[in-house]
Amino acid sequence: MYLRHLTLLGALSLLGACASEPAEPVTIEPSAKSVETAATPAHLREINGNLIGVPEGANAEVALLVIGDTGLPIQLLGNIQLRGNGSTLPFRVIFNPETFDRGIRVELRGRATLKGFLIQDMPTQLIRSADTQSLGDIRMQSTP
Repeated sequence: MYLRHLTLLGALSLLGACASEPAEPVTIEPSAKSVETAATPAHLREINGNLIGVPEGANAEVALLVIGDTGLPIQLLGNIQLRGNGSTLPFRVIFNPETFDRGIRVELRGRATLKGFLIQDMPTQLIRSADTQSLGDIRMQSTP
């Protein structure tokens, strides 16, 4: 009898929790100041630059990827997700240089989506060394 009451109480609590209003998701957007001023830890490296042409409200992602023999990504080394503001969008991808093995192909790729649809992509950037690098301005291209 005691187990039935406990089960009923648990089921009612679960239903009550499901019936309440869902909490608003928390979105953390890095500001331009935090991208420029935050120091990279000594054992890590970074690749930074600016995305040009990301529309306001679009979600942009820049990823550092190991590319396999087939041309498809096989490992993620680092990435960052940003929110477009209609102007130049600074990015900084931090990665561990020890993950760069000899003979692997590493590329920096990027894309922008709006309302779940791919609207832009970034020209692929071949990364030849595991050093900190600044790529400058990179113009996003519209997808067909």
